[in-house]
Amino acid sequence: MSSLAEAPAGPRPLAGPGSLAGSGALARLGARRDRIMLAAWIYVITILVVSTGYSFKGLYKTLASREALVAGVNHNPGTLALAGPLYGTSVGALTAYKVGAAGAVVAGLMSIFIVIRHTRADEEAGRLELVGSTAVGRNAALAAGVSLAVAANCVLAVLSFAGLAIVGLPPGGSAALALAIGSCGLLFAAVAAVAAQLSESARGARAIAICVLAAAYLLMSAGAAASGAKGAGGLRWLLWLSPVGWSREVRPYAGDRWLVLLLPLAAAAVVAAVAAFLVGRRDLGAGLVPPRPGPAEASRSLRSPLALAWRLQRAGLIGWAAGVFVYGAALGSIANNIGSLLGSGAQAKDAITRLGGQSGLTDAYLAAMMGILGLVTAGYAISVVLHLRSDETSERAEPVLATAASRMSWGTSYLVMAAAGSAVVLAAAGLGTGLAYGLRAGGAGTQVPRLLGAALAQWPAVLAVAAVAVALFGLWPEACVAGGWTALGLAAADLLLGPTLRLAQPIQDISPFTHVPKLPGGTVTAAPLAWLALIAVALAAAGLAGLRRRDIG
Repeated sequence: MSSLAEAPAGPRPLAGPGSLAGSGALARLGARRDRIMLAAWIYVITILVVSTGYSFKGLYKTLASREALVAGVNHNPGTLALAGPLYGTSVGALTAYKVGAAGAVVAGLMSIFIVIRHTRADEEAGRLELVGSTAVGRNAALAAGVSLAVAANCVLAVLSFAGLAIVGLPPGGSAALALAIGSCGLLFAAVAAVAAQLSESARGARAIAICVLAAAYLLMSAGAAASGAKGAGGLRWLLWLSPVGWSREVRPYAGDRWLVLLLPLAAAAVVAAVAAFLVGRRDLGAGLVPPRPGPAEASRSLRSPLALAWRLQRAGLIGWAAGVFVYGAALGSIANNIGSLLGSGAQAKDAITRLGGQSGLTDAYLAAMMGILGLVTAGYAISVVLHLRSDETSERAEPVLATAASRMSWGTSYLVMAAAGSAVVLAAAGLGTGLAYGLRAGGAGTQVPRLLGAALAQWPAVLAVAAVAVALFGLWPEACVAGGWTALGLAAADLLLGPTLRLAQPIQDISPFTHVPKLPGGTVTAAPLAWLALIAVALAAAGLAGLRRRDIG
């Protein structure tokens, strides 16, 4: 105790190897805490990569069908902006085009969540202060979090390579694609480590790291779109400013440029070194960027749980709405040319028709994209609902409930935000898709309301999926995070794989999105939408009833 009392205040300088003492034990503890979450992340990304390679082998069997697809993609800036440049005409090259950028982004997200959880989030919750009172070095938590992310990306790369090789793609290109995705994840693990030093909240650190990831994707999109636009090829250098662009410039199955992999690896080492330097230059619990002080008294607009929920969620809502607007615009910009983009592959057209539930290819494509945008919006709604659990476990709910606010008003405030916010996100998706498609095809005044309605038709299904997380939060709070995201994963797998794999209809009916009208072009039936809304209300009511009766915390 005397040694603790005599310890100098303020930030401690780096202490060399001793500052890493205990990092191995913390990494093993982190792996045990996250064993389910890590397995889920790695499984989803691996399945995304491998299933795409497997399906493309069946969809584009002939060289002529692949060449037609490549010609359509490389002359359309919209498709290039979505997934990056396309190199080569092999099945492997098409696979790398389809999942290379997406896999890199999702691997980056995985790394961000892992590192922030085991650094800033644990520090904010007070766990690192408890751990730091033992024989643990100053940099141990940072090293453990980064090491865990590195291990996850290595496992991801190995499994992706093995899966691609098993389905029959060339091993050299499979290794290049797997390493391109994994190396991007490594770099964003280091970015998250720096973000954890800048902000004193886990939420702020995640926002910083995700903004960097979004900027990297936008740079890649701009450079790739420029490469396919007439007179704009000079902007192609933007690809080299983006870590996501680096993953595309490895060119798996089209030359396998191994030296490009040195860029993300070197950048990850430098950024991680910066994070290690910064961790010793701040106080425990503090961030290098001080929070902006608020007013001494809250305004009248913050005197209810709903107003507080809006204040906390508005930035996230704006970000989600802007993101799906841009994504919807990119999807809508290629709808008019979807036939030429799919080429002569009858199986590819059949897959789109099955997903969209219609015979008209353009409307089937748009309906299928509306379903995907609905799944994305369900992810937003679940994230809002799960803030109830994070507020409870971090003890932020107690000060709110210590006032005149009841549990019902506190819980209902987030439910209102999830419901209203998801409607806004869907409207943004429909607006972006309708504007882009209407401007390309002509008749924006007709297509905007048409696709706006198609997007909003997904709302009951979004609410039904989010209501599962609400019910679990009230009745079984320990399982609400895993259960909520599992419900979304099952709905996504059922919606995307059920029609193409021709699963039995009762299995497909498990997903709420199966019961949504296939719009635009389909027939609207009120009964399924009413049943979905009723299920959502019943699950939400059960969750609120459970919240009213159980202990908080």
